[in-house]
Amino acid sequence: MKNRAATSSAPHKPTPAEVAGAAGKGIRDVVGPDLRVLFVGINPGLYTAATGHHFARPGNRFWPALHAAGFSARLLHPSEQRELLSRGYGITNLVNRATATADEVAPEEFIVGRRRLAAKVRRLQPKVVAFLGVGAYCHAFGMRRAVLGEQRERFEDARVWVLPNPSGLNANYQLGALVELFRSLKKAADA
Repeated sequence: MKNRAATSSAPHKPTPAEVAGAAGKGIRDVVGPDLRVLFVGINPGLYTAATGHHFARPGNRFWPALHAAGFSARLLHPSEQRELLSRGYGITNLVNRATATADEVAPEEFIVGRRRLAAKVRRLQPKVVAFLGVGAYCHAFGMRRAVLGEQRERFEDARVWVLPNPSGLNANYQLGALVELFRSLKKAADA
């Protein structure tokens, strides 16, 4: 017989039906006042929406890159996402509608998402807003292209960084490259 206490604290792994049923659902932000960095994902994937935890799909490199870059003292499981708040970091999404891929998000949703995000940033006043996905950032701000790293423009008085999407599907950036980019952000946010 399994130890009930041990099994009840283990993170829930969603069933395929729960993942499929998460289409269109949203996920709660992990935000609070005095954030040094507000990480902005594109939109929740189905696995993430099914678990209720940001960047939850196995293979997503957000949590490993965050830890290796020094944002967390240890590798956090997505279910421990609220621990970021005590370190001054938060997470939200441009579009809060779960899809199987980010390609399913319409360009207009990014523009509406930017407006919602602007209100959030005015209220929370993070030092830096870090967008996790070049394409989503470009859609939201009506740009043809953007470079990785710090941007010249500010967003509601916050410094702006653009980082690659940490999804395991983004083969253009391996974990080592993501860590270096995240590390540069951390250094800038700590300055």
